[in-house]
Amino acid sequence: MSQNVLPGAPGHPGAAFWAANRIALIALAIGLVALYVPTIVDFMRGPWRGDRNSHGPIVLALSAWYFYFQTRRMARQGQSFRPRPAPLAGWTLIVLGLLGYVLGRSQSIALLEMGSLMPVLLGLALLLLGPTIARRYGFAFFLLLFAVPLPASIVDVITQPMKLAASWGAEYLMYALGYPIARAGVILQIGPYQLMVADACAGLNSLFTLEALGLLYMNVVRHESVFRNIALALLIVPISYCSNVIRILILALLTYHLGDDVGQGFMHEFSGMALFLTALMLIVGVDTLLRGLSARWDRLSGREAAR
Repeated sequence: MSQNVLPGAPGHPGAAFWAANRIALIALAIGLVALYVPTIVDFMRGPWRGDRNSHGPIVLALSAWYFYFQTRRMARQGQSFRPRPAPLAGWTLIVLGLLGYVLGRSQSIALLEMGSLMPVLLGLALLLLGPTIARRYGFAFFLLLFAVPLPASIVDVITQPMKLAASWGAEYLMYALGYPIARAGVILQIGPYQLMVADACAGLNSLFTLEALGLLYMNVVRHESVFRNIALALLIVPISYCSNVIRILILALLTYHLGDDVGQGFMHEFSGMALFLTALMLIVGVDTLLRGLSARWDRLSGREAAR
């Protein structure tokens, strides 16, 4: 019985490729590190540090992990590693990506600077490995799009209705619980305290992160049911909304009972982390429920077919 090994290890079909191109690959790796490590450091200190784009480093880490995971998966499945380069498509994407990087870096355009990483990596994959193998890493490239900071004008347009919806949901729940609350747009008045629902509570950053995590979860688990995959991807949106309504509700209750210092201090940041984990648990719970519904649907379909 043969033993599957990772690409580049002795005995793997791609070992000769890695050995023959080792110097070029090391040079490419050094070049990528020299280009994008300063960018990532700057983003950690800048755009990713704010509430709007705090999901960026999480998504970047998930993409890197999926590259590693997919490589191990192909090795375990014993898939052959026969590079069939596509130089025209590869060089086109690399040149376009590098032009975007130079323009974004020199003019401080975050969308172009970080957004260039995806075409550069995809171009290298096409140039070195070919479309067949690059396609297997497609989801990792897709995840990189979530790490790109959106322009403030676009974020404002998207978050405004989300903030209004989250504010309305929190107001309705607190009124049902008997608390003295009033709302004017995204401003909540509870007792003597006034709270404004900010972009962080609107759900855009958590929506991006949860959608990325949900899609990653589906790619790793690899459900065969199309209904289950589509339903889970769509339900991540209301899960994100509900988690943010609960976050606003908790912060409002903490402020009302313990004062503004507690509601806007450490508990403000902790509530976001705790509810993010809660939302992840909801994704797994919803997936479990969908698995039961999918199994029941398959049984009913089987009985109908038998008739």
